[in-house]
Amino acid sequence: MQSGYGAVPVSVSGNGGVEDHSVNACQTQTNNELHRHLSLFDLVCVGVGATVGSGVFVLIGLISHTQAGPAVSVSWLVAGVAACASGLCYAELGGRFPSVGSSYVYAKETMGECAAVVAGACLTLEYTGSASAVARSWGDKVVSFAQTWEDEAVESAWYRFMMVMIDPGFGINPCAFLISTGSVLLLLDGVKESKSATNFFSTVNVSLVFFMATMSLILAKSENMSPFIPPEFGVSSCPRSYYVCPRSYYVDYITVDIFLFLFPGGGVIRGATSSFFGYIGFDEICCISGEAIDPTRNVPRAIIITLIVVTSLYCASSIGLAGMVPYEDISGTSGFPDGFRYRGYNWAADITAFGELAVLPIVVLVTIMAQPRLNYTMALDGVLPEVFAKVDDDGNLRSGTKIAGAIMVIIATVVPFAYLDDLISSGILIAFTMTDTSVILVRKTSPPDKPFMLEMLLAIFHILSLLSGFLLRSCLSIGATGNAIRALTLLSSTCTVLIGNRIRTHCPSKSSPMQWHSNEPNSVLFLTPFVPTLPLFGCFVNLYLISQLEVTGLCAIFGFVGVALLLYFYSLHRKKQHAGLFANVMPADNGIRTEHPERMLSMPEAK
Repeated sequence: MQSGYGAVPVSVSGNGGVEDHSVNACQTQTNNELHRHLSLFDLVCVGVGATVGSGVFVLIGLISHTQAGPAVSVSWLVAGVAACASGLCYAELGGRFPSVGSSYVYAKETMGECAAVVAGACLTLEYTGSASAVARSWGDKVVSFAQTWEDEAVESAWYRFMMVMIDPGFGINPCAFLISTGSVLLLLDGVKESKSATNFFSTVNVSLVFFMATMSLILAKSENMSPFIPPEFGVSSCPRSYYVCPRSYYVDYITVDIFLFLFPGGGVIRGATSSFFGYIGFDEICCISGEAIDPTRNVPRAIIITLIVVTSLYCASSIGLAGMVPYEDISGTSGFPDGFRYRGYNWAADITAFGELAVLPIVVLVTIMAQPRLNYTMALDGVLPEVFAKVDDDGNLRSGTKIAGAIMVIIATVVPFAYLDDLISSGILIAFTMTDTSVILVRKTSPPDKPFMLEMLLAIFHILSLLSGFLLRSCLSIGATGNAIRALTLLSSTCTVLIGNRIRTHCPSKSSPMQWHSNEPNSVLFLTPFVPTLPLFGCFVNLYLISQLEVTGLCAIFGFVGVALLLYFYSLHRKKQHAGLFANVMPADNGIRTEHPERMLSMPEAK
């Protein structure tokens, strides 16, 4: 089997409780398959390389122009706080479960298979969805770059032919098709994504973003930062005055309240929901932890370092772009190159444009690489068909890569970036919430006389957090909110805090939350601080950001999760029918033989 990031990991699939699993068990199952060769620097490069991409090259300009104005840096900072809160939870669970699967594995070990399916569906949005979005972003940038050529070239026949080929209209982007197809073909050919190549491109990526941030900060003007929060955007959504029609149109305040509740406009907090897309990728460190040297020590450190680097780059870049160009003139697809041209620095624009086109493809490759691994784990658990677990002689997941790659290519080619951002962001927010919850379930337990108290309180806390998010959004959006809405907001927020405090005070900590062992003698398991306060805070922020979505975005994410659950329950029904059929035709000793007995562990028993 080949080593490197392309090697096939082995899933940690357990049927017992949380306390029955350990790092030692994970390593026992993976030592025969994986070569632990990734250092701390390698893990950081993967995390940064998979995270820094369209967040800087597209979203900063888009959010500044349409949602937050000069306050775009606040949007990134709010999203960064949510990402860091969840990142600390990932840091602990990544050390406890150094295996492929990320949130899917954590949810399965703490909440069961049904919750794991939801996490897996959301991770699919992260891996396949974000790879498609980055590929589409790259294709849009190629078109944008070609449109900046000199007038002499524009007037030529070959230029017009080229523009028809790369921008035929109808929402189709051939360049996105090419880059996504190329990434899939590289993985299908069994290319070993070497550490040196990934580290090199990640270093180039960070260097480019550092140049963009530094140059834009040098060119920033204070007048471009005023007003810091434009009145047409506000903190959470567009203010009432921008929607209320003259009284002759008979639009009362109740109608406006309902309209803003369902269809909020821009806003700094709304921008934070969109900007969360830029933090997608750091948890990919958990997906390759099966190949990490001393994962108990290095995985948590890599996650924390990645989040610090990424958040710092995002905030500096957003301040620089908003200060360099008035937010009304910032491009929604090519913010920094067009911004440098706006200020007359064409050489900086060319460096930025060429750099973006050079580094975004590696983000596509690294991101889509995780999807076949997730599918492989879910197939071993019996959640997905066995075709996703097929491994060729070279250790590559060719079947799983073909299926995931085909879906990515189609989405990248025909779906614009603007339609992907919110769906992907909300999906990963749900996955992060489940990870935060998993830490609480690992570290806390119900009182002996109330065996399900912790689970019930957590469910109530999540519901109240989402409800409080909707109500707080209304209060921040509308200056003249009625007393009833204010009272409901205060009541819901107070109940949320009280439930969280009850979890902290009435649910005792486990004396031994996880039996774990490491092959490295000096390894110390990283523990998330301030449990359960910090994970509960992460859950609240994540759900609050989800509540900022328009009704169409909410319907899209909950519809996606609902379809995933329906398919899962249908699969369980078919498995029970299949198991019952074999129970009637097989010998009494049930002498079934299978080439992969570990995949039979999750099959339901015949009734």
